[in-house]
Amino acid sequence: MYDFSTDSAACARAVEAGLSDYLTGPRLSGPGPAADRVVAAMRHGSLEGGKRLRPLLVRQAAAIFSVPPEAALPAGLAVEMIHCYSLIHDDLPAMDNDDLRRGRPTVHKAYDDATAILAGDALLTHAFALLGEPTTHADPAVRIRLVTELALGAGAGGMVGGQMRDIEGEKGGFSDGKIAIMQAMKTGALIRASVRMGAIIGGADPRALSALTAYAEAAGRAFQLADDILDVTATPEAMGKATGKDAEAGKQTLVSTLGLEGARKVLDNTVNEALLALRTFGPKADGLRATAKFFASRKN
Repeated sequence: MYDFSTDSAACARAVEAGLSDYLTGPRLSGPGPAADRVVAAMRHGSLEGGKRLRPLLVRQAAAIFSVPPEAALPAGLAVEMIHCYSLIHDDLPAMDNDDLRRGRPTVHKAYDDATAILAGDALLTHAFALLGEPTTHADPAVRIRLVTELALGAGAGGMVGGQMRDIEGEKGGFSDGKIAIMQAMKTGALIRASVRMGAIIGGADPRALSALTAYAEAAGRAFQLADDILDVTATPEAMGKATGKDAEAGKQTLVSTLGLEGARKVLDNTVNEALLALRTFGPKADGLRATAKFFASRKN
């Protein structure tokens, strides 16, 4: 029987060890030696914290096709590096201007703004270098698909585009339906990419990939909705970062639009939609099912 706590903890340990091994001067050096300060800032923004949920999704989607966890790990590390870079940049004064992340000073507070920008840039760059390594997958065609999938999830039509829409919404508000589009890009696109990358590693056929994509899109909506609820209900101590900032900044969310009870009902329906998408996979998809349920029940 699948145990979410055991699997997620094992994944988090593997990701921590993998990032610690990869984010070193010797591994990151190119034509010249990697600069010590930027490597230290990359490690500060990536290690010792985080639930590692996106690598977990890569691992769980690949497991449906009997891919062992270690074979899915490099792609999971690449996704997590993109996620960590985005958090480093999100925390900057020009963006969300946060002092805490995972209970520690944000990178621009521990170092400085310029170093934080460069650390994020380097994590973004090396994520794709890692996907291109033969150790990620023996088949070059699969590696190319992984690179493309992550780029689409992270780029102007994905996470970055969603962040831009979020900033625009702060200034001018959102018309009907635009909140969901923004959130599907800002948060959901990288979750979608994580699941699809696991499926690609596993050699999923078009029908299976379509079903897993439907799951991932619903799971991404659930994650963001739960995050919006926690921003209203959780303490900064539980979250490891400031809370209540959406309301303070005048951000429109589904919580501000529907109220807490309305948002919770939509969250339950969205999780059920994610679970329904997995109906053809049987017990092999129990990991993905458990993660969707965790998204709705998490406390931080």
